[in-house]
Amino acid sequence: MVRTLILMRHGKSAYPAGTADHERPLAPRGRREAALAGDWLRATRAPVDAVRCSTATRTRETLGATGIDAPVVFDAGIYEATAEYLIELVGLTDPAISTLLVIGHAPGMPWTAWDLAAAHDTEDALRLSRKFPTSALAVLRFSGAWDRIGPGTGELVAFHVPR
Repeated sequence: MVRTLILMRHGKSAYPAGTADHERPLAPRGRREAALAGDWLRATRAPVDAVRCSTATRTRETLGATGIDAPVVFDAGIYEATAEYLIELVGLTDPAISTLLVIGHAPGMPWTAWDLAAAHDTEDALRLSRKFPTSALAVLRFSGAWDRIGPGTGELVAFHVPR
């Protein structure tokens, strides 16, 4: 079974005075671009079967703006996750899931996408290595089970920045 992992960085956030980082909401631009990301996913990818999302306000609002309505698990560990943590989290995915969306933060999302990609010389990989902006999506495909995913085992099939 082919597995698809979509790593998404949250939308552009606002910086209200006195608001803790974890509680920062999306800016209007963030809501607009997250909605565009959801439109792109629906138009170009198989339906998302499950979502893992950081507990931060801006990631929750990003998920809402995408319009993706798959079952979601909120994970506080995604907030400041390393690539190792995220790869381990993905490895715990139910084998019945074929497409998983993970919504998180930088640097975790770009580092994880880079680590999982087998090839680093494609146009998408080079773009990803330069910048992984807010609302960006890295789409990786794997031929094995979720618990077999590791560094260099995925094919980066798309890197999309909705604008």
